Amino acid sequence: MLQWSLLSTLVWSPGSVLLILVLLHRLCMWPWHKSHLWDLQHCSTDLTGKTAVVTGANSGIGKAVSQELARRGARVILACRNWEYGQQALAEIQVASKSNCLLLGQVDLSSMASIRSFSRWLLQECPEIHLLVNNAGTCGALQRAGSARVVNVSSFRHAHGYVDEEHLTGAGKPLIFNQNYDCSKLLLTSFTGELARRLQGTGVTVNSVDPGIVYTNIMKHFSWSYRFLFWLFSFFCKDVRQGAVPVLYLSLAKELDGISGKYFSSSCRIILPAKAAQDPLVAQRLWNATVQLTNLDKMD
Repeated sequence: MLQWSLLSTLVWSPGSVLLILVLLHRLCMWPWHKSHLWDLQHCSTDLTGKTAVVTGANSGIGKAVSQELARRGARVILACRNWEYGQQALAEIQVASKSNCLLLGQVDLSSMASIRSFSRWLLQECPEIHLLVNNAGTCGALQRAGSARVVNVSSFRHAHGYVDEEHLTGAGKPLIFNQNYDCSKLLLTSFTGELARRLQGTGVTVNSVDPGIVYTNIMKHFSWSYRFLFWLFSFFCKDVRQGAVPVLYLSLAKELDGISGKYFSSSCRIILPAKAAQDPLVAQRLWNATVQLTNLDKMD
């Protein structure tokens, strides 16, 4: 009886029910998504001579994206927080892609000092950057490339977030459970539209994409109960290679040349993001707050 009571509590808690409903939805939609996905194998894009920067490249989607870009001839900079994990990922990507054009850079995206240090190093190593996956800190190098893409990895969960600019400074209404994730993805999606507007005419495009429900080690930040449930339903989730496909679509597809400021679903289609992410006034306030916090208004 004790075991049943514990299991009942685990399975029927509000968060667990939500997770179950999301995964069942994923199961029902899986054939539809599969039939509409862009076919990576039929993409002929060659990245020889191009430079790409991928953050979070030591695992999950970032690692899978880096491997495919390297396989296509790009010089790939792996931007990782943990140097040891980054070295391991670099070695594995080299073997899988048979590429020697890989470079490891260390950056802690929660630290402005680390971001600035990484940016200075990056601009010295790579004056021209043609593809940036989820890193908006080096727009000057992107503009020098003449034609470049920024791909921000968002999530369908952004629709469950809300905008509170005080969260940018660690203040504001306390966030619970996975609200940190939801709100950050909403801010990222909103920021994408504003950055795209400001980069019009520069040759740099900016889009965001939902990779779908992907089984990665992001669940290590959740409680054991949610990790267990996620593991039970992992068969219905994408693996990291499948989750990388929408990101690679925005990175490689020739038909997206010139397309900017859009939000793409996990089935590689342009859809409207949540209403909060479409509000230009919210996006402008977010941009202004970010500029002040990073002191970009005081830089050349």
